[in-house]
Amino acid sequence: MPIVTLIGYRGTGKSTVAAALAQRLGCPWWDADVELERVVGTSIATLIREHGEARFRDQESVVLEELLAKPDGVLATGGGVILRPGNRDRLREQGGCVVWLTAPGPILRRRLAADPTTASRRPGLTGADPLAEIDAALSTREPLYRECAGMVIDTSSDSPERIVAAILRRLETPSASRCPPEVAD
Repeated sequence: MPIVTLIGYRGTGKSTVAAALAQRLGCPWWDADVELERVVGTSIATLIREHGEARFRDQESVVLEELLAKPDGVLATGGGVILRPGNRDRLREQGGCVVWLTAPGPILRRRLAADPTTASRRPGLTGADPLAEIDAALSTREPLYRECAGMVIDTSSDSPERIVAAILRRLETPSASRCPPEVAD
């Protein structure tokens, strides 16, 4: 079981925070999207284009199960992993301290627009431009992230180092492996 599992919409900083947190904890970290691409041998965008979102979500669930079985590390999940009830169950039961990284839609749009890999690695799932679907996706996903999270951190203004520090403080509390619900400032 990972020490910490990071969930949240794309562009919230899950991979950046996972790498920094793992370095501070002295443990490995995994990016579920990178692992999924390794397993299927192609990019997520190509997988979705050639086989559809359902196949992508099937593969995402398999990879999540495998990664949640790994001991003592930090896991950055894909943004939509919470869409399937079974994945939410796994996250709550096996995700360790599940931290939801969040940011408002305008900030996510700005971050994704500035990322040159958005078009190739972060495809729109509704057929719309990935930047145009953010508000609708957030509206659908926010209750699902909340269902899984033991800690919520808004990443819109804090540096990755401050976010890591907040998570580390939380891990120092009793029952940190379950990361009881709390919202960080």
